[in-house]
Amino acid sequence: MWNPERPFGFSLEPLFGKLYTAVTGQSHTDFRFVEGVTPLSTKTEVFVTRILYLSIIFGGQYLLKNRKPFKLELLFKIHNIFLTVVSLGLLILVLENIIPIYVEGGLFKAICGEGAWTQRLELLYYLNYLVKYYELIDTFFLVMKKKKLEFLHYYHHSLTMVLCFTQLVGRTSVSWVPITLNLAVHVLMYYYYYRTTSGARIWWKKYLTTMQITQFVLDLGFVYFCTYTYFAFNNFPYMPNMGTCSGTVEAAMFGCALLSSYLVLFISFFRKTYKKPAVKSKKN
Repeated sequence: MWNPERPFGFSLEPLFGKLYTAVTGQSHTDFRFVEGVTPLSTKTEVFVTRILYLSIIFGGQYLLKNRKPFKLELLFKIHNIFLTVVSLGLLILVLENIIPIYVEGGLFKAICGEGAWTQRLELLYYLNYLVKYYELIDTFFLVMKKKKLEFLHYYHHSLTMVLCFTQLVGRTSVSWVPITLNLAVHVLMYYYYYRTTSGARIWWKKYLTTMQITQFVLDLGFVYFCTYTYFAFNNFPYMPNMGTCSGTVEAAMFGCALLSSYLVLFISFFRKTYKKPAVKSKKN
C-alpha cells in the first residue's frame, strides 16, 4: 500500500542526514535560516556576488579576446554530472517532504498554509539557494571556451539566486512549486550538457527549452494565484478568494515580476533559436 510518508517506497532523508552531519558536524534537524547569521543570508552578500559575477565574466571575455579557447571537457563533464545528481537528490527530498503535506491538507494548504513552511523544507530551500551560487560556474565555462554569452543566460543566472534569497527571507510557502519544477528541468538540462560534451547528439534539445517555458507558465499560475488570494483576502474581501497566503508581500511581488520576465525572455529565445530556419526555408 502506498504511503505518503514514503512516496517513492524509500526515503533519502536518513542518508541525507548522515551526509549533512559529515559535512557540517551538525544535525540537519537543527538548521534554521536566520538573516544576517546564516552564511550568504544578507542583501549585501547577494549584491556583491552578483556584481563580482558580472565583472568576472565580462572582464574574462575582454582578457581572453586574443587567446585561444580552453577546452575543459573533463571539468565540464564533472560539473554537469555533479549538478545532475545534486538536482535529482534535492528534487526527491523536497517531494518527500511536500507530498505528505499535500495529501493531508490539499493543494491550497501546500501552497499557502504556514504549516507548509517546515524546518526540513527550509533547509532544502537553503541548499537549493547555495546550488545557485555554484551554478554561476556555468558562465565561467562559456567564457573560458569563448562561447557566445546570451543576455538570457547571465540575466537568468545572476538573478535566480536573488529570487531564492528573497523567498527564503519572505518564507513563501509556494516556494516548493518553482523549486521542484526548476530542479526537474535541471536534472534533464545538466544531463543534456553532460551527454553533448561526451559527443552525443541529443534530439530533444528543442523540447528542453519548451519544458523551461512550460515551467515558467506553471510557476506564474501558482504565484499569481497566491498573490491574488492574499491581496483579495486582506485588502478586498468582497472579491472571490480562498483565504490568505503565507509569505511577505515583497517576496511575492518580486517573484511575480522576475518569473514574468523569465517567461518573456525564454519565449523570445525559443522563437529566435527554433523559428528562424523555418521562416528562411519558407521564403526560399
